[in-house]
Amino acid sequence: MTMARLNVAELAPQAYKAFLLAEQAIRKGPLDTTIRELVKIRASQMNKCLFCIDMHTHEALELGENLNRIIQLPAWRESQLYTEAEQAALAYAEAATEGPEEVTDEIWTAVTDAFKPEEAAFLVAQVAQINMWNRIAGTMHSEPPTRD
Repeated sequence: MTMARLNVAELAPQAYKAFLLAEQAIRKGPLDTTIRELVKIRASQMNKCLFCIDMHTHEALELGENLNRIIQLPAWRESQLYTEAEQAALAYAEAATEGPEEVTDEIWTAVTDAFKPEEAAFLVAQVAQINMWNRIAGTMHSEPPTRD
């Protein structure tokens, strides 16, 4: 097990509070809660951020997400359990997590076909935000809480 490097919230409280305010604003937006949690989990899986995978999987389950959908999330393209909107959001989340140039016109068109402009804007914000959280928690070796 790797030791946590430092506590960003404690050592950079103003910046951390700004990150939390952005998170709160995204949560208040029009993006469906299920889609929000699915993209958080999937980006966190791609970024290998244990802390965020753990947090958002538990949050999704608490919000009523189906365990089978979480289990199948890494192979969502092969699964029949996701709606077209969820597939568009997941494709965008994966592409944006890999790099801006990976968000092709085809991926973006699927997003604009599935979401109203304001929802699409909040999807973009959510994917950017979870990637930021993954960079903090992952690089600082944040450990998830012990659960029974």
